Amino acid sequence: MTQMSYVRTNMLPEQKPPVTQAGPIRWLRENMFSNIPNTILSLLAIWFIYSLLGAVLPWIFHSSWNAGSLRECRQSIQAAYGPDASGACWAVIRERYNQLLFGFYPSHLYWRPILAFALMLVAIAPILFAEVPRKVLWFSGLYPFIAFWLFWGGTVFLPISILLGFVIAYVVAITLPRFVGSLGAVILAILLPIIWWATLAGPAVNLMNRTLAGVLTPSYIAKMEREKSRNEAIISSKNSDPAQVDAAKGLIKQADRRISDAENIGALEAKLGKLKAAAKEKLASLPASVKAYRSLAAVPDTVSPADRAKLAAALLAVTNYNKAKTKLRHVYAEVGRIGFQPVESSKFGGFMLSVVIGVTGIALSLPLGILLALGRQSPLIIVKTLSVGFIEFIRGVPLITLLFVASTLLNYFLPPGTTFDIILRVMIMVTLFSSAYMAEVIRGGLAALPRGQYEAADALGLDYWKAMRLIIMPQALKISIPSIVGIFIGLFKDTTLVSIIGLMDPLGLSNAIRADSNWNGIVWELYGFIAFMFFVFCFSMSRYSAYLERKLQTGH
Repeated sequence: MTQMSYVRTNMLPEQKPPVTQAGPIRWLRENMFSNIPNTILSLLAIWFIYSLLGAVLPWIFHSSWNAGSLRECRQSIQAAYGPDASGACWAVIRERYNQLLFGFYPSHLYWRPILAFALMLVAIAPILFAEVPRKVLWFSGLYPFIAFWLFWGGTVFLPISILLGFVIAYVVAITLPRFVGSLGAVILAILLPIIWWATLAGPAVNLMNRTLAGVLTPSYIAKMEREKSRNEAIISSKNSDPAQVDAAKGLIKQADRRISDAENIGALEAKLGKLKAAAKEKLASLPASVKAYRSLAAVPDTVSPADRAKLAAALLAVTNYNKAKTKLRHVYAEVGRIGFQPVESSKFGGFMLSVVIGVTGIALSLPLGILLALGRQSPLIIVKTLSVGFIEFIRGVPLITLLFVASTLLNYFLPPGTTFDIILRVMIMVTLFSSAYMAEVIRGGLAALPRGQYEAADALGLDYWKAMRLIIMPQALKISIPSIVGIFIGLFKDTTLVSIIGLMDPLGLSNAIRADSNWNGIVWELYGFIAFMFFVFCFSMSRYSAYLERKLQTGH
């Protein structure tokens, strides 16, 4: 009798899963067609996307890249795709992309912002990626001063003087706690750099420029003479177009004026001394009733015409002295300059301006927001009150209001004759605005930590700052990453608001381009290009945020 086995004695070979349970078909069944409602919604979405792309893609690709005006674009599109065809006029981007990227920055100096952006990638690499050697952080600390020098140019002593303020803060913070305590050292580390920048940095830079001007005057005059010769050759050349000739004539006049200023520095100094003496004499002769006034508009009607005339003469003398002093400083800075050709802030524009303001606000608002968040939780009533007042005030005011304050009202609080760069004012206001929201995000991260983390830091014997740096703040920042990146993205997009106060960001430049008769009527092409560039920046920040969250995921 044959014995039958009910247990398999050999293994079956592996088989592929059914087609409907693997690969793209499985994904479609689970995510798009799992039931009747999902199937209906998926079909509607597919139809909508098909209709949208069917209308947009022909407009994008049936386009013209080589044209000098909107009319030429339309004619070339109709000639290529039919009399009723319509398409995008990308020729405006091809013709004006330099302007959209760099604004009115001098074209022969484009290498400076390009180099600054390339160095920015090197500077942020050790901050964003742990794999980069930590020694590169030294360059990250120096980069803001290098970037400032590259963008604005001028003498190298200005960024060095700004850097010295931070060096003073660092030295005070590490040397004085044993003498004045931690709180006293922090206060002095904040006050002493401010005193240096407000009172001593400017005169120190002017002194260096003045000293070098006396040494470099002959070589500077020779350089201006060579520049005149080059421009005279352009004028005499038959191959030069009218625009080049006009530019060369303007540069020759500028060189003549600079040569005259360099040759007459002594006369300018003597004139400044006379104007200063005259201003002091007229101010001293003012009656007591009008000495306190700094403008004729503020003088009441009760003041006699004679006293009003004396005040007007004194104010005019002070104005003439300030103008002469400013001119002499410019001559010193130009003749004694060791650095790059200076570029005015009015030349900044396009995406370069948006990136400068956005990156500055992002880089500064995070540490300032951390300090405000810690200050809001501080047991010191003064620190807590100041932090709460600042956060609530800034969060209760629209950014556009702060920008208007930066562009107009801030000048009323500055001493007469003081100049404060408009882009620097905007960067300060944008940073303060973002830091208030950043403080609340970080405070939420601090509140989400269990109390045991604080107790663990105390058990290890760490002081307040070490506990925050090593235990509390890394965990709070990890919790807050999505919200922090959201604020960064919003801040970068909000840089477009500067067009309202006259700065030429990409949107402001798009209006200027459309005002040209050749491109009057262009809308979607410009806005589409600007939207695409903003999307690239913002999507990159979003992807880095997702990468960082995955990297810091601890699984508990």
